[in-house]
Amino acid sequence: MKVPLGLIIALVAGIMLGDARGGGSASLVLAGALVGLGVAFVGRGRRGAVACAVVAMVALGAALEQRALHGLASSPLTADVDRHASGEAVVTLTEDPDGPRYQSSAIARVESFNGRDAGGRSVLVIASGDNLSALSTLDAGDRVRARGTLAPLSGYATRNRWRHAVAQFRVSDVVAAAGPTDPWFQLANVARRAVLRGTTVLPATPRALLSGFLLGDTRSIPDPLVQDFRDAGLSHLLAVSGANVAFALAVVEPALRRLRRGSRFAAGVGVLVLFGTMTRWEPSVLRAAVMAGLVMLARAVGRPADAKRVLVLAMTGLLIADPFLLRSIGFLLSCGACAGIVTGSSAIAARLRGPPWFREALGVTTAAQIGVAPVLLATFGTLPLVALPANLVAAPFVGPLTVWGLVAGLVGGVLGSRVAFWLQLPSLSMLRAIEWIAHTSAKVPVAINGPWAAALGVVAGLIVVGTRMWRRRAGRIAHRGRRVSREGQRSAAP
Repeated sequence: MKVPLGLIIALVAGIMLGDARGGGSASLVLAGALVGLGVAFVGRGRRGAVACAVVAMVALGAALEQRALHGLASSPLTADVDRHASGEAVVTLTEDPDGPRYQSSAIARVESFNGRDAGGRSVLVIASGDNLSALSTLDAGDRVRARGTLAPLSGYATRNRWRHAVAQFRVSDVVAAAGPTDPWFQLANVARRAVLRGTTVLPATPRALLSGFLLGDTRSIPDPLVQDFRDAGLSHLLAVSGANVAFALAVVEPALRRLRRGSRFAAGVGVLVLFGTMTRWEPSVLRAAVMAGLVMLARAVGRPADAKRVLVLAMTGLLIADPFLLRSIGFLLSCGACAGIVTGSSAIAARLRGPPWFREALGVTTAAQIGVAPVLLATFGTLPLVALPANLVAAPFVGPLTVWGLVAGLVGGVLGSRVAFWLQLPSLSMLRAIEWIAHTSAKVPVAINGPWAAALGVVAGLIVVGTRMWRRRAGRIAHRGRRVSREGQRSAAP
């Protein structure tokens, strides 16, 4: 475990180094990194192989980051962007359009601009006015032919460069729109619409909450309620995470068990791809899907799957595929929570008192909160102390709601509103409970900043160290007592 962990640390350091150096082709550095990794693999087990692998991973991270930055600055659209060119573009949406009340936007892959190949570069498509409804009613995967103007990213939209957007395209007229040509997007959109259709029997706010829980679609959730979830430390429930992936696999697990090992693996991967496409491949879903795929692969070939190693391998692979993920808050929170759970939940639960279900739930929740704390403090500056009890109270509802919501949504969406009404009654009860937990917890205005968190961490560390030292001392005293007792018994023997 130490070697994979060291390699991912080296990769992250390399990505940060590449960011500092700026964009470039970095072909020689990339070639050197690949040669270094090859040498380290051939010489594994020998002295110096690990050091060679670490240096190669630093070089690999730097090269990949520089190449990614170079791709933003140099593309087939660069000249048109610099001169704010107007024209007709054919694009494919890679996410569902969203935005404020009078504007809608979405990342899209450009197939052509004014009849010229655009190299599949991504842009931020923005529509307003008469074109707002034409864009906002579309889904990810849909193809659009529109007229508009290319321009560099500016203001708040600049953050989309970390999603590989090279420009913004302001739509002046939507000429035509068509459904997706990708079979996976077609199937995923049909399943997504069926789930959402099965939620239409719910009141507006619970319906919006359920869409967030199941699919990560938070567009219709009222802003005050979103703020309540954020203040209560429950905002992660409105983003699709690894738990959702696990619950989706749990829904189909009875059917997968009937298949042979190879067929089970292929079907499981198909479920992961379908669910990932339904949820638009959020960074947290990417991490969870890759981890689940690695676990299923290990089972298919009869190998053990250690959770820590799987997490490190998944993070390494994803950062190699897209070094910009290091700037995704969702990716960092997902990795932090998972790292906290796999490394600390069992140890925390073992030190608690109470029934097993309570110790396990509190151990997992506490470990996850510890794992995400550094990211939350670095991003938002504070950490709500109510997050731990709020998550503990909400946890019993999250799993059943996600599993039942998916089943009820699909079945109700297919069989009609009458069936959906009765199926969604349990969902409504659980949604109201979670909404009340968020609203009540948000009223507790206690939060800590970075210095206070560091101080609490030091105190907790001292307590752990002191407890271990006391236990060791008590053990030595008990051992000496037993030894003295045995010696006394032997001396008293005739």
